[in-house]
Amino acid sequence: ESGKSLVGNIILGRSAFVVGKRTARSVRAEGEVHGRHLTVVDTPGWYCHSLLEKTSVIDKLEIRRSVSLCPPGPHVILLTVPIAIAFNKPYQIAVEKQMGLLGKKVWNHTIVLFTRGDWLGDTTIEEQYIACEGEALQELVRKCGNRYYVLVNTWANRSQVQNLIRMIELMMARNRGEYFTLKKKEEKMPTKTLTEEEWNKREDELIERIQTNKSLTNLKFLYFQ
Repeated sequence: ESGKSLVGNIILGRSAFVVGKRTARSVRAEGEVHGRHLTVVDTPGWYCHSLLEKTSVIDKLEIRRSVSLCPPGPHVILLTVPIAIAFNKPYQIAVEKQMGLLGKKVWNHTIVLFTRGDWLGDTTIEEQYIACEGEALQELVRKCGNRYYVLVNTWANRSQVQNLIRMIELMMARNRGEYFTLKKKEEKMPTKTLTEEEWNKREDELIERIQTNKSLTNLKFLYFQ
C-alpha cells in the first residue's frame, strides 16, 4: 500500500487519520500548518493493479463524494505512489481509469506524491528512479504536468511539508487560483489574448498574493491511491 493515511497525518503533523486499514469512507481533517489552514481529505484507496470494473459502486460514489468534503473544491489532488512497488503498465492503466472517475480536468490539479522516499537511498528521483521505472511512470508524471514530489514517511522532517505546500502554491498560481470541481463551469465571455510576458507577470503576481494574502491562506487537499 502507499501509506496514504499516514501521508495525511504527516502533512497535518498529528494523528488525524487511522493508519493500518483501508479507508472505506472519505474522512476530512483540518489543521494549521506553516501559517496555512489546511483541509485534508483521506479517500477510499484501491490496490495498485485494481481495475475500475472491479471497483464497487459504493467506492465509486465515495470517491466522487470526497470532492464535496472540502467545498467549493480542493486546490490539489495528491496521487500517492509508493516507491517500494514497481510501477508498470497495468499499474498506470488502473490509476488513470480510477482517476478518470473525476473527469479529464482532474490532471490539471494533480501532483504525483511518491511515498516511502527513504527507499530511494542515494538514488535521484529524476535521473534514476523515474527513468528506470520506464515509460508507464513517465507517462503518468507527464499527464500531471511533470509535477511530482518525494515524501519520506516520517513525522520529524517538517521542512518536506513546507516544500510541498510551496509546490502546491505554484500549481495554484498556474491554475489561476481555481479549485477543482466536478461541476461544469459556465461559459465565460471571450477575454483579451495575453502575450507570454503578460501571462508570466500575472502568474508572478498571483504567486505573491497566494503566499502573502491572509484571505488566501486556506489550502484544501484531496489525495488518492
